[in-house]
Amino acid sequence: MEFLVFAAILSFVVSFITTPVVIKIADAKKLFDQPTANKVHFTPIPTFGGISFFVAVLFSLILLVSFKTAPELQNFIAASILIFFIGLKDDVYLISPTKKFLGQVLAVFLLTYQGGFQLNSLQGLMGIQALHPVLSTAFTYLTFLVIINAFNLIDGIDGLAGMLGIVAGLFFGISFLVAKDWPYAILAFSLVFALLGFLFYNFSPARVFMGDTGSLFLGLVLAVLSVRFIRTDLSGLSGLKITQTGALAFAAVFIPIMDTLRVFMIRIYRGMSPFDRDVNHLHHILLNKGYTHSKISFILTFTALVFITVAYLLQPFGINIIIGALLFLGLILIWLITPKGQGRWQRRTNNDQNQSVSFFNMRSWKRPEFNN
Repeated sequence: MEFLVFAAILSFVVSFITTPVVIKIADAKKLFDQPTANKVHFTPIPTFGGISFFVAVLFSLILLVSFKTAPELQNFIAASILIFFIGLKDDVYLISPTKKFLGQVLAVFLLTYQGGFQLNSLQGLMGIQALHPVLSTAFTYLTFLVIINAFNLIDGIDGLAGMLGIVAGLFFGISFLVAKDWPYAILAFSLVFALLGFLFYNFSPARVFMGDTGSLFLGLVLAVLSVRFIRTDLSGLSGLKITQTGALAFAAVFIPIMDTLRVFMIRIYRGMSPFDRDVNHLHHILLNKGYTHSKISFILTFTALVFITVAYLLQPFGINIIIGALLFLGLILIWLITPKGQGRWQRRTNNDQNQSVSFFNMRSWKRPEFNN
């Protein structure tokens, strides 16, 4: 237990101390995230803030976890370093989505190859239990890639990705703490407290962004925690009985996944690449309604807590009811947030008009006309 407390304190201190250093270096080298038509800030902001909590988490993990008890975490460190450099290069040079995706696939390979991070069952979802090895591998890759990219894409306003990461990490951390799975409890709480140290500088008005360096790493850690959580038998815990690990893991990362799938559907409908940038995320819509960055972060963070609570309370009804309830509540959230009729988020870039599209009114959307 003392190792867990020390990991939390160490991660917070390292993140809190190193973030101002990152800001000074970014200022000196003019490494800024410049405002563009599909971004919500209007002045250059230093990026690379994710370096601080990347260093904090890995420092705590290497110092406090014995790899004899959790040898697969060596694979996690290797994958983390790869993801870190992919994000770092993207923050500096804006690499293509294809190269970025292939780098993520390689990182997942490092996790699954002799790493034990494999999902081999759907736990009764749609009546399916054990998966064929080929389907198991495909489902594992899909899970990792969706979670990694979901947190990468949700990082659009001050503090949002960090706060959602804290909620998910805290849920997993408490679960592993009760189960006495110390290596993963240390990993989860190291992430939570490293994010807390970072949020002192990232909360609105942000002095630094986490960038792809941080958001990709954040998604990777939460994907690893999710897979470990799903594979852990927590049904015998006293005081925290968890029987539906798959559904609860899904609930913990539901908001970023829901928003990503919604935006991908809109982009594909518009004939765009799903990896193109736009201003159709839920936080963009709330900004257009007049909410501040802080209010949006608190609203969506509170909603994430509601989703986890609902999933926990519905455990006796099984995974299918829980997933169905989450999807239903997610559609209600989208319907409540998305503007009806007129008043969509709009922003002009040169001669084209980038229009926001509701999940519920895609049929009424008309493609913009471009002037030659």
